[in-house]
Amino acid sequence: MSELFDSVFFNTQNIDSDAEFIPLITAEEEENINKQDFPKELPILPLRNNVLFPGVVIPITVGRDKSIKLIQEANKGNKIIGVVSQKNQEQESPEFNDLHETGTVAQILRLLKMPDGTSTVIIQGKRRFKITQPLQTEPYMRATVAILKEAAVDKKDKELGVMFNTIKDLALQIIRESPNIPSEAQFAIGNIDSPTFLVNFISSNMNADVAKKQQMLEELDMKSRVMMVMEHLTMEVQVLEMRNEIQNRVKKDLDRQQREYFLQQQMRTIQDELGDNPQTQDVRELELRAKNKKWPETIEKSFRKELEKLQRMNPQGAEYTVQLNYLDLLLDLPWSFYTKDNLNLNRAKKILERDHFGLEKVKERILEYLAVLKLKANMKSPILCFYGPPGVGKTSLGKSIAEALGRKYVRMSLGGLHDEAEIRGHRKTYIGAMPGRIMQNLKKAESANPVFVLDEVDKLGRSNHGDPSSALLEVLDPEQNHAFYDNYVESEFDLSKVMFIATANNLSEIQGPLRDRMEIIEVNGYTIEEKIEIAKRHLLPKQIQEHGISSKDISIDKKVLEKMIEEYTNESGVRGLDKVVAKMVRNRARQIAMEEAYQTKISSSDLFAFLGAGRKRTKYDNNDVAGVVTGLAWTSVGGDILFIESSITKGKGKLTLTGNLGEVMKESAVIAMEFLKSHSSLLHLEQEVFDKYNVHVHVPEGATPKDGPSAGITMLTALASLFTQMKVKKNLAMTGEITLRGDVLPVGGIKEKILAAKRAGIKEIIMCSKNKQDVDDINQDYLSGLTIHYVDKMLEVLNLALTKELVKNHVVID
Repeated sequence: MSELFDSVFFNTQNIDSDAEFIPLITAEEEENINKQDFPKELPILPLRNNVLFPGVVIPITVGRDKSIKLIQEANKGNKIIGVVSQKNQEQESPEFNDLHETGTVAQILRLLKMPDGTSTVIIQGKRRFKITQPLQTEPYMRATVAILKEAAVDKKDKELGVMFNTIKDLALQIIRESPNIPSEAQFAIGNIDSPTFLVNFISSNMNADVAKKQQMLEELDMKSRVMMVMEHLTMEVQVLEMRNEIQNRVKKDLDRQQREYFLQQQMRTIQDELGDNPQTQDVRELELRAKNKKWPETIEKSFRKELEKLQRMNPQGAEYTVQLNYLDLLLDLPWSFYTKDNLNLNRAKKILERDHFGLEKVKERILEYLAVLKLKANMKSPILCFYGPPGVGKTSLGKSIAEALGRKYVRMSLGGLHDEAEIRGHRKTYIGAMPGRIMQNLKKAESANPVFVLDEVDKLGRSNHGDPSSALLEVLDPEQNHAFYDNYVESEFDLSKVMFIATANNLSEIQGPLRDRMEIIEVNGYTIEEKIEIAKRHLLPKQIQEHGISSKDISIDKKVLEKMIEEYTNESGVRGLDKVVAKMVRNRARQIAMEEAYQTKISSSDLFAFLGAGRKRTKYDNNDVAGVVTGLAWTSVGGDILFIESSITKGKGKLTLTGNLGEVMKESAVIAMEFLKSHSSLLHLEQEVFDKYNVHVHVPEGATPKDGPSAGITMLTALASLFTQMKVKKNLAMTGEITLRGDVLPVGGIKEKILAAKRAGIKEIIMCSKNKQDVDDINQDYLSGLTIHYVDKMLEVLNLALTKELVKNHVVID
């Protein structure tokens, strides 16, 4: 009965640091309670796992809505309630049928608000009662009750007096022999002068279940009640004596073991003084480290077996060092150690927003993962693969995710890796054997659930030493990586809790089965507007801090940043921009160090002075020449405009294509020509015209390779303008694939193309109607000043693009 009288001294400082000690009831107070009148109608408070006895003070934590409302209203009124125990403790919303009939009238002494939102109410039992008629269940229970008369104690009854003394002695004996009960409880029991309250107090605090206590509450005959308490206490005394006897026997065994242990320690100390051999020291150190290690039972057995093998080895042999390093690794690996995840999504969102501007879809996917992890509490970590051009923040995203989750962060570069053993490790039989890079990084992380970034997964090589990308298949498969096998460790390690994040620049270079195991998330290049914000928020402050100057010494406004981006960088990411900003800051640092005069604000002329001449982007020219149309292109460094030029000469219908065009782009030109031939009547052209003239189509910047189907409608418009000698609408650009049937198909890179058109001064854009959803995903601020025409047929393109006006000095084609 180790828990008996745990609450003999109910000190409310466990609930409220300012609360005071609540004393036990006196005989005079008990007499006043018995004379007190109580209402016949009482609000009923169900108790889940306790029974209240008259005179006893107990704390109750109130969490159910009905109970909270009942306590609040009663506390404002006469503070009198009825307390009844539930028959089934698991019942969350009990009805009258779920309650015992007999309960206790209680008075609220104090109501405390707890930090977790619940309320703790301190109540004192007054009189027993019996529910006679339920009145209501909402908003809380209320019933008519009959107050039960307390059994009178005959002071002349010697047998009853002996029984009272017996239960007091038994209670005191339990307090003395139980190590878990404070000795102060003896004073409380000894100072109770009321026999009735003594029985109630012991009944309330004894280590009995709710059903047993309820039986004692319902028993009105005092002798029977005292007998029930005596039986329970006697049984508890016997159990306690038996437990103490067993503990004494165990203590004797432990004393003997401790004596042997101390003797062994003394022997070791003497050996250390005399000079112990290194092998013994190594073994002892490994044993001490393994003592507090929490790892799977199979790994512990393997460790013990290998440790015994080490003890039998010659320390001078080459295998001894290999075995010692192996045991060191087993101890260093975080077999069952997991850091606790911080699943505050608002904090994670703030960290992602702080570290990365833009990349909204990527951030959304990360928050989705965290949300599922928070709701499910345990899930297989997904294998995410961020792919996109260099310098867009793929690797740094992993570090932000680790900070948001509160996990350890490790990064492993796979660029140029061509040995399978780098992933799986070498067998210990080889000279210079080492564990694989996966195990090494987990050892460095000191956690079995870090955020693990596999950088440049598309740069994996292959050689006669094996294919490392094939070795990664087990690592990056959620169905297999719970039992990853490293050749050096020779045991399975659970990688299922590790959050792997791969990064790549080119998906086509990743092995197909490996790509299928990952969730591909595209990280697009930044727009100029986004690069400006990144430079202002991240790059410039970072370079100012690294170069030892303050923000008061240099400032760059948006227009200068835009010029810097357009003329001095050519990339999708911001690495080049970071270098340019660093050069500007270094020049400012030189000016400050040499005490030269300078203007805080960087101007356009400063760009030329510090960075030299820039490269201006292509701008829209005019529509004065027939056969020249502006197209939109996507490149690895963002969007751009290009001009499709065409010329016509007398000949035999030959079509010439120049400008370093790929096969797909050449096919688009052929399709456009064939469509014009088959629909020549719509343009008022004779069929024979196409056989009398040669056509030359050229795309400028011939040193730059160009390919893809998106210039199809641009080539069609250029050829139509060439043969009709009609002007193309001014400030117009277009993109879209064409078919022989005359359909216009959707293309990619819409966001980059639209922003490139806006920078070039384009006012109207023609594209396939199926690309409308891509336009809807773009920030509407980027679309201001642009008119977008959506088409499905090639004839719609010609109707929109061609004007009825002939160009100056037009060629007469007949």
